[in-house]
Amino acid sequence: MTQSPLLPPSAPAGAGSRKAPAIPELARRLQDGARALEAQFLGKEEMIRLLFVSAVAGEHMVMVGPPGTAKSALVRAFADTIDAHYYDYLLTRFTEPNEIFGPVDIQAFRQGSYRRRIEGMLPEAEIAFLDEIFKANSAILNSLLGVLNSRRFSHGNTTVEVPLISLFAASNEVPNDDALSALFDRFLLRVRVDYLDSYQFRGLLQKGAALESRAFEGSAHAKPKPAVSAADLVAVQREFGRLLETMDEEFLATYKGLVFQIRSEGINLSDRRVVKLLKLFVASAVFDGRERVNDADFFVLRHVWNTPEQQDILQEIVGPVLDRWYEQHPDKQRIGATPTSLQDLLEELRIIRETLAGAEVLSDMQLFSQLRNLGDIKAALQRMKDNPAAERMIGEVDKLLETMFSSSRFV
Repeated sequence: MTQSPLLPPSAPAGAGSRKAPAIPELARRLQDGARALEAQFLGKEEMIRLLFVSAVAGEHMVMVGPPGTAKSALVRAFADTIDAHYYDYLLTRFTEPNEIFGPVDIQAFRQGSYRRRIEGMLPEAEIAFLDEIFKANSAILNSLLGVLNSRRFSHGNTTVEVPLISLFAASNEVPNDDALSALFDRFLLRVRVDYLDSYQFRGLLQKGAALESRAFEGSAHAKPKPAVSAADLVAVQREFGRLLETMDEEFLATYKGLVFQIRSEGINLSDRRVVKLLKLFVASAVFDGRERVNDADFFVLRHVWNTPEQQDILQEIVGPVLDRWYEQHPDKQRIGATPTSLQDLLEELRIIRETLAGAEVLSDMQLFSQLRNLGDIKAALQRMKDNPAAERMIGEVDKLLETMFSSSRFV
């Protein structure tokens, strides 16, 4: 039987026999896992959701950002929420294929057969993470393409089915080498990871210290109970054919408009990726406990860029659609907004106000630093639309800015 390109590749024997959990129950478990990660990692709410959406859809995601932005730590913590065979590795330009795909089976080689011993290596992984993936050499690259695209690994005359659900990757930069463009294209989602804003500094220290403390505890620290299993994810993916049929014409018409608007801005979005993105919309709905998609699921389109410079363009295109949906559904929480974020902003604003009103004369460097902090706070508040408290706080920020700029030091 020919497999639909929208459905995940065939799973190993027996994996498909498991009954898919009810979507509300699966969503509850997924959200429990997401909340556990949000408690550990500050300002990563949307990225955490994307990790789960990718895994539910059976698609791959790459994170691009400078060192020290918790890319590796977050993915490894995410892997703990899924009961699956996990594999990770840090690539360098000197990494050899046997480090990823397993060493050559010497005994078989002596008998005239070439194959690798793949036990415990990438070809047996269900969830995988490759750090600095774009440092892969051509020997690794060719095999990776087959694993990512068709879930198959060939070694010698042997081809094995790979049970991979999702591969997550990290890099400090987007590749500019044409030889790596095919590999980059296999990642349906591209997420930019940056340093946290100034108003999140204290929260960063608190959560960072907690993570460091757990790292010192090592094996003495019990891992959390997985929220879902690989078998659960494979089972729900087999329901995607039915779920995809629930998309109504209004949703598809909006999607068509967004796709052609994105393309008109010079952002390459191939037909293959356009079709595969439907799975991400469904996975986003499943994460929320829904069987039908809605316009809030278009948030994933903010992460289909080919260069980081295209992120702002995508936000300008997708943002109005999301804003309109949240305005029509004020009871729904916007992705990325946490209940404590407003309180954190209020506390930071109080500290800035006390600093500016203090008896100590601030240097120009200190004043410009406070200006930047106020700018970060205002930008964060403006993202909390339809929140009266946020609107009042914006007024306070504007008063502080007006006071600072009316000072003779800024004239």
